[in-house]
Amino acid sequence: MKSIKVEEIIKNVKEMCIEANHYLTDDMKDALRESAKAEKALLGKQILCQLEDNLKIASEDMIPICQDTGMAVIFMEVGQDVHIEGGLLTDAINEGVKQGYKEGFLRKSVVGDPILRENTKDNTPAVIHYDIVEGDQIKITVAPKGFGSENMSRVFMLKPADGIEGVKDAILTAVKEAGPNACPPMVVGVGIGGTFEKCAFLAKKALTRPINQRSSISYVCEMEKELLDKINKTGIGPGGLGGSTTALAVNINTYPTHIAGLPVAVNICCHVNRHCVRIL
Repeated sequence: MKSIKVEEIIKNVKEMCIEANHYLTDDMKDALRESAKAEKALLGKQILCQLEDNLKIASEDMIPICQDTGMAVIFMEVGQDVHIEGGLLTDAINEGVKQGYKEGFLRKSVVGDPILRENTKDNTPAVIHYDIVEGDQIKITVAPKGFGSENMSRVFMLKPADGIEGVKDAILTAVKEAGPNACPPMVVGVGIGGTFEKCAFLAKKALTRPINQRSSISYVCEMEKELLDKINKTGIGPGGLGGSTTALAVNINTYPTHIAGLPVAVNICCHVNRHCVRIL
């Protein structure tokens, strides 16, 4: 049995909130760089180059990549042979978020009640997803999610008879309706299967997969490629101002579902697809 003190959880979550809001992962930076080279529309190319400049300034001057520093979404893969020592794990995660957003001078965007709308002033509580896995380690993924793109996300409760073409149509519908509001170029996370809430979780988790890694399921891999091509042919383009770079990737996760259902969730993220991972 391995023991991990809550102070270690707090410290790492704090640092990860700051890191994720200032630096994109290498796969995202590479994709933006390559798309800027390939974009034919002059305005689209200019916007992509400005986004690259923004990344450079953010990392060099420690300024957040985007003014919307997001609601903290955290995936916890907790080994069943780990003992958390010194307090509650959920409290430790929220304390890390609180310290990270305060010490990193990150915008506090969370309200304590969805109707009364009073700001909690420390960006807590976080949205935390737990998964109990084998082993004696904890894998933490911190993924701050801005709401410009979050608001453009959709859940479709399709019929089994709609099949794969119905799934593709639903994904394309969500992207087209999002248009410029999702701050393209976007990453499109998709969840297929499970239940109403499970497919949304799958779509959110899909955004944390490196965008240069395709699904290991052959038909899903082909669908990711096909949809990326179709999305980039919509002409929405960078910033919604036209061009061939509307999306950088389509990441799809699947899960078993009921004989009577075909749930599909589309969780869109802007070009600031922020996440970082640590293993304790």
